[in-house]
Amino acid sequence: MPEKTAAPSPPELFTKEFADDPYPAYAWLREHSPVHRTTLPSGVEAWLVTRYADARQALADGRLSKNPAHHSGPAHAKGKTGIPGERGADLMTHLLNIDPPDHTRLRRLVSKAFTPRRVAAFEPRVRELTDRLIDGFAARGEADLIHEFAFPLPIYAICDLLGVPREDQDDFRDWAGMMMRHSGPGGDRAPRGGVGRSVRKMRDYLAELIHRKRAALGPVARPGEDLISGLIRASDHGEHLTEGEAAAMAFILLFAGFETTVNLIGNGMYTLLRQPGPRERLQRSLAAGETELLATGVEELLRYDGPVELATWRYASEPAVIGGQRIATGDPVLVVLAAADRDPARFTDPDALDLSRTDNPHLGYGHGIHYCLGAPLARLEARTALATLLRRLPDLRLAADPAELRWRGGLIMRGLRTLPVEFAPVPVPDPGETRRT
Repeated sequence: MPEKTAAPSPPELFTKEFADDPYPAYAWLREHSPVHRTTLPSGVEAWLVTRYADARQALADGRLSKNPAHHSGPAHAKGKTGIPGERGADLMTHLLNIDPPDHTRLRRLVSKAFTPRRVAAFEPRVRELTDRLIDGFAARGEADLIHEFAFPLPIYAICDLLGVPREDQDDFRDWAGMMMRHSGPGGDRAPRGGVGRSVRKMRDYLAELIHRKRAALGPVARPGEDLISGLIRASDHGEHLTEGEAAAMAFILLFAGFETTVNLIGNGMYTLLRQPGPRERLQRSLAAGETELLATGVEELLRYDGPVELATWRYASEPAVIGGQRIATGDPVLVVLAAADRDPARFTDPDALDLSRTDNPHLGYGHGIHYCLGAPLARLEARTALATLLRRLPDLRLAADPAELRWRGGLIMRGLRTLPVEFAPVPVPDPGETRRT
């Protein structure tokens, strides 16, 4: 009798090598173990869903609850899920942690404040911030695009949108920086307890700011009123957000609104710097005053190496079957967006970057009722940031060996710690001079 072929061994996950390039491991999982049970670095056991069809089903599956109360694990395991620091800071009541009908109510209320019209009206401020940050290093001929550009841009933008006074925004930058310093393979750890302290400081500040804005709110909304004031005003059949709900919603808009955009800009520029053909094509398109390739290009960068590697936590509220695999009640489920968006069963030539790809229903911002509310703002910031960098610094080039770059630790997000670049120094316009865009 012929000998049985041994089953292939699964790849090692969550190592430094995996963090640098997880896509070969995800390809193996899609083929051999598409719904894969694993032990995470935190010690929590969870299912990883890696195929596109299964991922799309799971993201919209009502049996997979967002409420951490459905997690069947012990108390110490429950404390290792969700956003770092949110549990201790009493910031759990937001859209990423609740199910209908509460989710339906809160999303409807928040949507009244976070409108596409409000985001579109914010475009001039995003352009202003983008140019100001580039002005800070343009004459130097070198920069770290993460710390000097991709990180501060969305922080200042979301602070402006929320209505955080300018004099307080550097505090938010410090708190957000601490929140991003998750431990991970080869990573720099935040000081013990530092993430929790930063989240609590942010919570206390937001609660006090909301209280002040509520007290000062007039009877009629003013043009250009900030998002926190809009959250306070939002009502539906006489029902308002409580101050606790408003603080949690402002927190999650800030958290989800800055780290995803940091990674989208950073990963996107890194990809373009390493692929000169697509980058030069995009620069020619921008020079010709076209916008179509920029729009499809941002969507392709979201698919190709997006900012969110795994969708946020879900827990089976009843037994479920995903991709032929039985999931027990209480089991955590993590949908691997990065794996699904490179599934050859859905995307033609998925490991190739095609900035003009139009058949591109990627899952970079989720799917179903939890589709990212801030996606329009992130897209606006990414389009503005990438286009302005490529126009103002046309010879931008990577200033480090890609093998020397490090990816941040943490389970959900995917982003570089640093992105050193060089370019020909560019004179910065005088403050009174009209800038060419």
